[in-house]
Amino acid sequence: MDRDSIAVISQEASYERNSRQKNVGLIVTLSLAFFIIAFTFIWYYYEVTEVTVTGNEHYTEEEIKEMVMEGWYGRNSLFLMLKYRKKSIKNIPFIDSMDVEIQSPHSVTIHVYEKSLAGYIEYLEKYMYFDKDGMVVESSSSPTEGIPLVTGLKFNHVIMNEPLPVQNGNIFKMILNITQLLTKYHIMTDRIYFSSHLEVTLYFGQARVYLGEYESIEEKINKLQYLLPELEGRKGVLHMENYDSEDKNARIPFEIDKEGGEENAIEAVEEVEEEEESKQS
Repeated sequence: MDRDSIAVISQEASYERNSRQKNVGLIVTLSLAFFIIAFTFIWYYYEVTEVTVTGNEHYTEEEIKEMVMEGWYGRNSLFLMLKYRKKSIKNIPFIDSMDVEIQSPHSVTIHVYEKSLAGYIEYLEKYMYFDKDGMVVESSSSPTEGIPLVTGLKFNHVIMNEPLPVQNGNIFKMILNITQLLTKYHIMTDRIYFSSHLEVTLYFGQARVYLGEYESIEEKINKLQYLLPELEGRKGVLHMENYDSEDKNARIPFEIDKEGGEENAIEAVEEVEEEEESKQS
């Protein structure tokens, strides 16, 4: 083979090599351009601009959003759909689970399912929360608004994810029912006290409401919502243990706490029946 033939073959090989390099470079460039275009499209088209949070009480909407939409891609509905598809968010204090529902490329709904807490107790400088069965499900260093402190329960230890060791396990259903009734009638109490005979007292600042036995508890709490304004700034006990909703003329006594050696006095809490009837209607 002469020199001219070798030169021609060398030129052809160089041309083919350059051509392959150009093709690879073109493919890389096109792929990169496609990726940038697709990324830009997904980033802006699926950008979440509207977030609805339902079922949250313990945490604010902003706190829930931060938990669910964490990371720089957390506000992308396509990513959220892939991340939470057929998967609930768990292992968050006070929350049983959370689900993310994609409404549209720009709108998502976060459904929060909080644990059903009946109340909490103070134990070793911690606030221990229990459910309707008395199971200790959460602990916290600070109290939670809307969940009542329960006192008077007798126990010698507390273990997470185990029932509170009290003698009468039915007391927890009583606590949950009282809590639900207080919520129903828009009453906020500082704490619920149970005596050794399961008699109930509610605390409102320096005023207490002695409900007595659990019987007819809803009628008593229903009546209480109209009497609470009369207790503001007062110090003593409102006796509702003998309240009978059938007795329209019953007077509910208020016993003022003794101060400076004075004798306890009994006062009647004035009731305005017309106002009560208008509120009920």
